[in-house]
Amino acid sequence: MSAAHMSAAQIVERNVAARGGLQAWHAVNTMTMTGQLEAGGTKNTKLPFTMTLKRPRKSRIEVRFNDQTAFQVYDGAQGWKVRPFLGRNEVEPYSPAEAKAADAWAELDGPLMNYAAKGTRIDVLGMEMIESHRAYVLKLTTKDNTSRRVWIDASSFLEVKIDGDPRKLDGKMHNVAIFYRDYRKEGGLVMPHTLETAVVGARGTHKMFIEKVTLNSQVDDSLFAKPQIAVAKVTHPAPAVGANAALSTRPGASANANTNAGTRPTPSQSASH
Repeated sequence: MSAAHMSAAQIVERNVAARGGLQAWHAVNTMTMTGQLEAGGTKNTKLPFTMTLKRPRKSRIEVRFNDQTAFQVYDGAQGWKVRPFLGRNEVEPYSPAEAKAADAWAELDGPLMNYAAKGTRIDVLGMEMIESHRAYVLKLTTKDNTSRRVWIDASSFLEVKIDGDPRKLDGKMHNVAIFYRDYRKEGGLVMPHTLETAVVGARGTHKMFIEKVTLNSQVDDSLFAKPQIAVAKVTHPAPAVGANAALSTRPGASANANTNAGTRPTPSQSASH
């Protein structure tokens, strides 16, 4: 069949197979990713992070800097954040918009697997060149009428780009794109290990480098509960705002850190599938 005439269902079927298949992904109940993410700014320091996902939609990402830890947690219904880098020394609840974004990015399989059962409609918008890759442009519309585009490489059928959650800069909303690169096998799954987030109209980008993936380790639900800790006062200079933005670039779960891991590795925007 001509690549240009494949249906949305056929493209997604090839994507699922390329990522390791439904059976392999459904066998995963927890996923922990560790690595480095760029903080931005003049030096663009790399900060260590840990991202943990657990079915059905729990997520936690921690970023460390100068003996301080910033983190976001989502228990499947509510979320909280602690941002000492910004001098925010208290536990702050997610706004309704942040909770909605976290719910989308916390899905371990990503948005394409079992899309019909989730009530998502997918339309093929055409093809575009993405960094020398011919890619299908898919528009996903969820049952709550939220839309997002995903670009699927026409050769490998892996995600190469996904719409992130728009960000407000200088009083204006800017579109966000997350690029997926460096796919590798992890226990039968195929996942990107570099995610680059670009804010349209803003200078520079931020990359997340996934160095280690652990599947199906024992993760207690308390890890995703509202934090009950006292946060130390800031005693070190804060890194650039980019470090905090990265808390929402999850690996595409397909996370976000936002954070999504199927291809997941995009966090709440938070980088996989």
